[in-house]
Amino acid sequence: MSAPSSTKSTPVEERGDIDIDDLSATSPGENEENDSDAVLSGGGAAPAAALSEPEPKPGIDGAPVRWYDANRAEPYTRITPFQEQHDTSVEFFYKPITLTALACILVVLAYLAMSQDVLQEGKDKSRLGTYAALLFFLSFSMLQFRDGPFVRPHPAFWRAVLGVNLLYELALVYLLFQDLETSRSLLSTLLSVELKPLPEKSYAENCALTPQALWDALDIFCVAHALGWFGKAMILRDYWFCWILSIAFELAEYSLAHQLANFKECWWDHWILDVLLCNWAGTWLGMKVCQYFEVKPYSWRGFRQTRGLRSKARRVISQFSPHDFTSFKWGTASSVKNYFAVVLLLAVFLAAELNPFYLKSLLWLEPEHPVVVLRLAFIFLCALPAVRELYQYINDPRRAVRMGQHVWLLLATVLTELLVIFKWGKGQPEFEAPFPKAVKIFWAVGVGLGLVVYPVYQFGIPAARKYARRQKKRLRHKAE
Repeated sequence: MSAPSSTKSTPVEERGDIDIDDLSATSPGENEENDSDAVLSGGGAAPAAALSEPEPKPGIDGAPVRWYDANRAEPYTRITPFQEQHDTSVEFFYKPITLTALACILVVLAYLAMSQDVLQEGKDKSRLGTYAALLFFLSFSMLQFRDGPFVRPHPAFWRAVLGVNLLYELALVYLLFQDLETSRSLLSTLLSVELKPLPEKSYAENCALTPQALWDALDIFCVAHALGWFGKAMILRDYWFCWILSIAFELAEYSLAHQLANFKECWWDHWILDVLLCNWAGTWLGMKVCQYFEVKPYSWRGFRQTRGLRSKARRVISQFSPHDFTSFKWGTASSVKNYFAVVLLLAVFLAAELNPFYLKSLLWLEPEHPVVVLRLAFIFLCALPAVRELYQYINDPRRAVRMGQHVWLLLATVLTELLVIFKWGKGQPEFEAPFPKAVKIFWAVGVGLGLVVYPVYQFGIPAARKYARRQKKRLRHKAE
């Protein structure tokens, strides 16, 4: 009887662009089945003892297995860690220094808390104490949180990103239990500025399509649009997904223009400046960068093995580039699970895009306020590992049997923002205005087509046909 061939397991994050089918290895059960088939077909002589062995009893000692009997140490009960191997090219930065870091943190805290030069009676002790607590929490995050899917520039950086996401989520949970006036007062105290109501600004005053009107509409926000879609392309890594999201956002602006005045734009502002110019330019550039990283050969050499000042400088700069790259093939038409996962991701992305418009309007923050800009940059950093984890959760359930920490926390953050907006929006005249009838009909038809008609046509009817063919074959065999 021939020995089964062995397969070498390679971490997903070290292989770059992979096909999920390449990860499949023959399971022990399949090996046994193949061996038994060889024995029965005369391919090998089976020992008499093997043929006379009684079949094993089902379950545990003949008793059925229940959910609380599962061994939590088995691989199917946990997610496989992303970082099975560290980046050996910079091994020094991966040595455990948790005790040394704790000692340094305590020394800094002791100096800040006890030095009269830094902290004096009557000064702003509350703010300094808050900053120190946040710094300690982020230090703990960098040292003790689990690794994510990225190793560059260092896993500790992405642990800190997760820590910032957790702090933001905790702040949202706290604000969820406050009224709008209290939240404005807290934010005003935190920023040391007086918040005032924002003037309503509409972009649909002069919609004549002229070269002068187009030129006047070009401002710094067009650059922000392009940069935003460059980031979305780096996150989603799919041309069609970005196009669908771009069109869906413009339709959402049409639908919500009765609530926010800055959603009122001319038709050419929606479809020419935004979709065809800014969004397309950012998406095209982002996908070109993704294609470069996808075909780039990843062969890392250690800093000590690199010779020459120029080569060493290039090696230091490359530490801030991806360690490897995985192209995304979402496969929306391949299975029901993939389709609804992509629909859910699209809905969460739309919510994450719309939430800052409502939050800045409710909290009286200018669009260019640093808090608004930092929130957008923070969501971008959090979405990079989150979507990577979601992709593996959908396409490789054997290695990721539960949702990753980044995608779980980011989903909680976006949904908590929605809850905060719904609560603060109550009593606001502009937010309680009813949706126009045309908007209701449009979204009812769109949701019906997207969530009912297409899944039934793409997955339900073929599955029903296969089931009917199997039943016919079964009846034919019984008749014979």
